Amino acid sequence: MIDHAVARRNMVTGQIMTNRVTDERLIDAMAEIPRERFVPHAKRGVAYVDEDVEIASGRYLMEPMVLARLLQEADITANDMVLDVGCGTGYASAVLARLAATVIALDVDESLAAEAERALSAVGADNAIVVTGSLAEGYAQQAPYDVILVGGAVDHLPQALADQLAEAGRIVGVVRKPGSVGQATLWARHRGALSSRSLFEATLPSLPGIARPVSFEF
Repeated sequence: MIDHAVARRNMVTGQIMTNRVTDERLIDAMAEIPRERFVPHAKRGVAYVDEDVEIASGRYLMEPMVLARLLQEADITANDMVLDVGCGTGYASAVLARLAATVIALDVDESLAAEAERALSAVGADNAIVVTGSLAEGYAQQAPYDVILVGGAVDHLPQALADQLAEAGRIVGVVRKPGSVGQATLWARHRGALSSRSLFEATLPSLPGIARPVSFEF
């Protein structure tokens, strides 16, 4: 039988701290939150492996190292309002809830959202609120957000998400163009303008529901 506490400790020391993650609040959060609670029961034995874990058809729990590095780059403060786009079963939202004031956990899949609500309640993440709706449209009702996490690879940043970012806000996610390697990316708003920069290469499954509209040439 797997000792999840030992597996969690090994994840933090072997995957997180050895990959340029130094934010102590983030390390503590990932050392305390039971990741196994956020995967299907049959997959709890692989909850702490250094790869993405499938939680439903076409949906994945993000690799711990990639998630940790993205959240560190987001530079989350205790006063921040955060939107987690594609929250799945809520693991990233649980980590975010330890770092920020309020987390809006958004998913398009109602069954995943229901599981996220149960899991977040079980780990005491009372400042995380689960909502359902289009991932590409975000959740304007609680905007603007100081931080937005895009929980899967996308080929572009939807305009609706950019529009919901506060001044001095940050968006983190992975952009993967067809035929190219994914790039972890940080977008930041400064004086109304949104700029972006690549952070590191990252392999991450695509997030459904966010795709650039097809254009036709005649």
